[in-house]
Amino acid sequence: MFMKKVVIGMSGGVDSSVAAYLLKEQGYEVIGLFMRNWDSMVNSDIEGNPNLDANICPQEQDYNDALEVCKKLDIPLKRVDFVKEYWDYVFTYFLDELKKGRTPNPDLMCNKYIKFDLFIKEARKLGADYIATGHYARIEGTRLLRATDLNKDQTYFLAQLSIDQLKDVLFPIGNLSKPEVRKIAEEQGLATAKKKDSTGICFIGERNYQKFISNYLKPNPGDIIDIKTGEKIGTHNGLMNYTIGQRRNVGISGNHDKHFVVGKNVEKNILYVAFGEDPEELYSDACLIDNVNLIASTTHTFCTAKFRYRGEDVPVILEYLENNEILVKYPDKAKAVTPGQACVLYQGEQCLGSGIIKTVYKNDEKLWYL
Repeated sequence: MFMKKVVIGMSGGVDSSVAAYLLKEQGYEVIGLFMRNWDSMVNSDIEGNPNLDANICPQEQDYNDALEVCKKLDIPLKRVDFVKEYWDYVFTYFLDELKKGRTPNPDLMCNKYIKFDLFIKEARKLGADYIATGHYARIEGTRLLRATDLNKDQTYFLAQLSIDQLKDVLFPIGNLSKPEVRKIAEEQGLATAKKKDSTGICFIGERNYQKFISNYLKPNPGDIIDIKTGEKIGTHNGLMNYTIGQRRNVGISGNHDKHFVVGKNVEKNILYVAFGEDPEELYSDACLIDNVNLIASTTHTFCTAKFRYRGEDVPVILEYLENNEILVKYPDKAKAVTPGQACVLYQGEQCLGSGIIKTVYKNDEKLWYL
C-alpha cells in the first residue's frame, strides 16, 4: 500500500520528537528536516555563561538531539540552512520594530516566512504530501483551532499564517497535554524526553538580552519620567530595552514604590513610568491593528482577543477599516496592550486570525506617546 509522505520540522525538542513518533505509528513515511535559522555563535556570550556549554553551540546540540531521535525512530534527517532568509525576513523586522519603540514578536514572522513558507517549499522538493510540526494546535478542515492543552496552545504564534499555508499541515500533538507528550517520549526512550523547553526569543536564547541587542542597536540613554508629576526619576539605557507593563529592571535609583513602564516618546527619548499596584495608565479601551491576516472564511464583529501570548481572552468589537486595518474596541478595558505585539482574534476555540498592534487608545486619545 502506498504510504503518504510527511516531512516534519525537527527542532531537537521533545514536542517535535513525539510528533515524529506519532506520525510513524500512524503509518506515514516520515522524513525529518532540521532548519538552521541562526548562526548561534554570532555575538555569542557563551564564555562566562554557566548555562551554556562552551564546547558546543546550542543549535548544534539541538541538531545532535534531533539526529539521535531520528536514528531511534529509524527515519532520515535532512538539514537546511535558512540563516540569510531569517536575517532578511525576521531579524531585520525585529530590529526595525525596536527602533520605532515597539515590542515585536519575531516568532510570528518566523512561522510566516520561514517555518510555513521556505520550509514547505523545501518539503515539497522532498516529495512531501504533508508537512508537520510539533506545535500545540489543531486543524479541522480549514479551521485553525486551539490545542487541547490550553496552557501550551500556540495558535497565537500561528495567527499570521494564511489558509493556503495551513493546507496539508499536520499538528500531531495538538490533542495532547505536555505531561502526556513527556510520558510518550520517556516510554519510547527518546533522547529529548527530559530536555528543558526553550524559552524567550529563539535567536537570543540564554544570552543577556540587553548585551545582545547592543551589538545591533547603539544604546541611547535618556530620561525616565514620572508620568503624573513630570519629574525625572532616573535614566534608561535605551528605549529598545523596555516594554509596556515592565516592572523589573527599569533603572530607577533609590527606594521607590512599585512602578511600571507605561509609555515611550521615541522622538524625545523618554521612558514614562507610573507608580502603584495597578496604575490606570496601563489600561486602554481600543487599539488599531494593521498587517491583518484573517484565517476564518467569514468575518466577525464580536469575538475575543489575546493581546499577548499568556494574556487572557478579552471580549472585543471589530470595526473593519481600509488599508487592511481593524479598530479593535474593548469597552471593559485591557492592561498593557503594546504596540508591535500581535492581537490574535478567536471565536471560541477557533483562531480567526490576527493583526499587529499599531496604535493604542483610551477615551479616543492615543496612548504610549510613540
